[in-house]
Amino acid sequence: MAQRQYIDPQFDLFVPYVSDLPLRDQRETMERPSFSLSKKKRLKPIEYTSPDGKLFVNVFPNQQFGMATIWDADVLIWAASRLYEEKRKGKNDISRTIHFQPFDLLKTINRDTGGREYRLLRDSLARLQSTTIRTNIRAEKTKRKERQFGWIESWVDLVDEQTETSRGMSITLSDWFYEGVLMEGGVLAIDPAYFTITGGRERWLYRVARKHAGGAGPDGFAIPLPTLFEKSGAEGTYRRFKFEIQAMVKRNDLPEVALAIEDNDRGEPALRMTRREAIGASQGQERAGGAPPPRQKPQKAPRAAKKPAEALPLFGASTPNLDDDTISRVRRDFPGWDIYALKGEFDDWIAGKSERRPENYQAAFYGFAKQWHAKNKHQLRSS
Repeated sequence: MAQRQYIDPQFDLFVPYVSDLPLRDQRETMERPSFSLSKKKRLKPIEYTSPDGKLFVNVFPNQQFGMATIWDADVLIWAASRLYEEKRKGKNDISRTIHFQPFDLLKTINRDTGGREYRLLRDSLARLQSTTIRTNIRAEKTKRKERQFGWIESWVDLVDEQTETSRGMSITLSDWFYEGVLMEGGVLAIDPAYFTITGGRERWLYRVARKHAGGAGPDGFAIPLPTLFEKSGAEGTYRRFKFEIQAMVKRNDLPEVALAIEDNDRGEPALRMTRREAIGASQGQERAGGAPPPRQKPQKAPRAAKKPAEALPLFGASTPNLDDDTISRVRRDFPGWDIYALKGEFDDWIAGKSERRPENYQAAFYGFAKQWHAKNKHQLRSS
């Protein structure tokens, strides 16, 4: 499984920087257990069957790499967003293979861009490729059809021989995932604040809530906790799972979604998930079943990711593309720099203070590159 390819240092892999890309998640992976919810290496398979016995999803980890995690799935969200945008623009012959700069992907999914993050990205790609999924989702009602695949078919990292840094990467998505993104109704929009969620079960619950409660109206969607436990594929006991869900309800700080526990006289309680836009604050508190109302700060937290000071590095914010003229001028006048890394530095600098947002982004970026080159060009001589 040779993934790293060394290239001549003169090789110039040009991959355009993509920004302002609406985030999309593949619908079928949101509602059924597909990923490990822990960063700890998981070797126990997920074996899920729907309550009616008609659908199954089996996820088998690789003994060396373990099972792909909910954090690894960020790469798939990014890929789905790229594919869907090409579809939306009417592009023909959309490829399963996506070429990209690691810096671009990491900034999009709200990760740091140091050497450690690049290594973790390679680990994620290894798990996404080596995890095996077997399912009959999309089988015709009159036929038995099973599919087996990895999340990605292959990946390549082009590495500079002298600096050991990545010059660009490529991933080839599995047929199953690719088809699911491009089919009608195959994706759902998600909030960029999703990438700020730190807990694995919280990330999973947001995806479930977005899938089920997204179009459910002011009454939301309720699901018994035992059924929800089965859909999670989580390791551990139901008792522990129930305790953690109750803790999430008390915090009630997931992006877009309000949570409430509903007691059931006939058995275990249910979790009701409602989009915040569909309910008023008083309605959300009434459904909390007597629990203390959620603090205002957590409810506002998802919106904070949309403020200019925090969201510029994310696709969900307004970060302009560099036009061809600006790219050509910067490469001509200040050769030797990674223009997309410079763009990331520039966007981070703008995000520091709202008054730094320029009226002319292209001209401001050129000026930034000029100052950067003047201050740091001595580094080029030693590299």
